[in-house]
Amino acid sequence: VMVCISCTSCETDPTVRYSSSSLYPKQYQSIAIPIFQNSTMTRDVEFMLTDAIIKEIQVRSPYRVVDKHVAETLLTGTITSMNLRTLSRSQTTGLDNEVLFKVVIDFEWYDQVNGNRIVGRKNFASSAVFIPSRPSSEPLEIGQFAVVQQLASDIIDQMQASW
Repeated sequence: VMVCISCTSCETDPTVRYSSSSLYPKQYQSIAIPIFQNSTMTRDVEFMLTDAIIKEIQVRSPYRVVDKHVAETLLTGTITSMNLRTLSRSQTTGLDNEVLFKVVIDFEWYDQVNGNRIVGRKNFASSAVFIPSRPSSEPLEIGQFAVVQQLASDIIDQMQASW
């Protein structure tokens, strides 16, 4: 018995029905990502974020990360705020059990050939929870790392074609 499976409902355009093609704009092959600006008092997070974005692009997108002088596109951004918010406290000690680390950025992805903006977001936020209390005793850097990884993933999601 021969079974034929056809994919007649699939489309080549990912914005129409189901598709197996990439959701990233196909007209670009390269991207440059200079170190994000940081207007907060917390230092070095801009380096962590830029590094995480580069790694996410290399893993998840079809784009090559290259120098900005040869790249077709440019992704720039600014960290505008970083906040810690207590989610829960220990009834015994009164110390924070769970803390939310929230980072807000503005970013823009430009076509360097014609100067058009491909994607841009203002007040784009991501957050992550860390547990500074015992027994976990996670340091602040764990929260920073988690939110940076989440933010990088969220930015790459925004680079996909709009529905």
